[in-house]
Amino acid sequence: MEPLCPNFDLLKSSSVPLFSHRLSSINHGISKRSSASFPCVSSYNRNCNPQASFKTEAPTQQQPTGHDLIKSLTKGFVGFAAAATALASVCSDSPAFAESLTVAFPVSRAQEVNTVQRTLVEAWGLIRETFVDPTFNHQDWDLKLQQTMVEMFPLKSADAAYGKIRGMLSTLGDPFTRIISPKEYQSFRIGSDGNLQGVGLFITVEPKTGHLVSGQRLDGVDSEAAAQRLRGKAGTSVTVKLHRGNGSGSGSSIKEVKLPRELIRLSPISSTVIPHRTPDGRLTKTGYVKLSTFSQTAATEMKNTIHEMENLGVQSYILDLRNNPGGLVKVGLDVAKIWLDGNETLVNTVDRDGHMSPINMANGHALTHDPLVVLVNEGSASASEILAGALHDNGRAILVGHKTFGKGKIQSITELHDGSALFVTVAKYLSPALHDIDQVGITPDVQCTTEMLNSPKETLKGKSSVSSLEADSCIMVAEHELDIQESKGTAS
Repeated sequence: MEPLCPNFDLLKSSSVPLFSHRLSSINHGISKRSSASFPCVSSYNRNCNPQASFKTEAPTQQQPTGHDLIKSLTKGFVGFAAAATALASVCSDSPAFAESLTVAFPVSRAQEVNTVQRTLVEAWGLIRETFVDPTFNHQDWDLKLQQTMVEMFPLKSADAAYGKIRGMLSTLGDPFTRIISPKEYQSFRIGSDGNLQGVGLFITVEPKTGHLVSGQRLDGVDSEAAAQRLRGKAGTSVTVKLHRGNGSGSGSSIKEVKLPRELIRLSPISSTVIPHRTPDGRLTKTGYVKLSTFSQTAATEMKNTIHEMENLGVQSYILDLRNNPGGLVKVGLDVAKIWLDGNETLVNTVDRDGHMSPINMANGHALTHDPLVVLVNEGSASASEILAGALHDNGRAILVGHKTFGKGKIQSITELHDGSALFVTVAKYLSPALHDIDQVGITPDVQCTTEMLNSPKETLKGKSSVSSLEADSCIMVAEHELDIQESKGTAS
């Protein structure tokens, strides 16, 4: 077989099964169409049609808005065709046109590696259509597929083959564009969905011994393996052997316990009302709300919490985003709308072609106009920074704490055919005041000194302890800032 283009040096042996892939033009400004055809091999489909292929095509359309981008990212794309089609329509602004060529690759005879080869093409195609940097970190992305496929061909295990995919992704120079295993993706979905089916135990590691502890010590398994075994369909049960006591002495025993599995809802919010005495001696109520992650239920639970606190006569608020690593971007925007009025800009997105699109509210109505302080630190990232920036730049909140993490990029998440998932950076964002957050972070208006205590560690169940909050010096600073706001008459 002769090379199909100068950039590709293909194997010429006709005795090796070939993987055929159609490559589309990557000329700037041209919307893309790509397809991949697989030979009849048992690892793909026992009844495989040699002509079967998956294809993506971008229709002619107008330049998308930032709202279109966020909407597309929240649809939960599953599979290469659906994901690439949707995201190509977001990132392309030219009439549909395609220049294509077909390149053949050797198919591994090892079934598990053969399956990962398909995953490789899915991941490569999504990157090609959607990655925020159209130069792919100044490299030939088509050539990178060919190189990775050839490196993968002689491998014998899926783990080694996945290592090649991770190596390919690492050349993009973006740590947030990555692939995770099916098990890792399952755990990720539990965090973002806000619920799971299991027995309701929190598993931690005992620092001195390294044993797993969940009320009792769990021997012989790591935390992820234990969690997987405890989870299961609601209505079923699991039997656990619990070891009590220290060592194997007379005081120790093993007890067998049967635990029922149920649907468990994980709340991302913990809250309480803090009594606060103002400088003039009046006793007021401050609503403290800690948001730990932006899961699907976060905005709804935030609304419910604010309604409850308003009914309790709360007169000011502290929103704690410390150590909140982010989550679903759309949820972060929905939480911002709870606190803002009018048609304010929430965030600005910048696509791979450098086009900036503001995402604005539409005749919004805040649930409360009481004074607000937002707590942030170096663990506040991504959607936390979008929310903090929206509230700060629109004059709604004072920021207190430490400079934030500095993650100004947005990822799409796509489940691939084997249950793994690909995270792809598809856009950058700027705050409403056009501040670049990526690798910079947000500097708060008032910083807590290094001598001040860290954020209290709260469980996701129940209310925050007022006594533990009183020991948090950053909350004392926040209360002082609320007093200043009230004295200036900022509350409406």
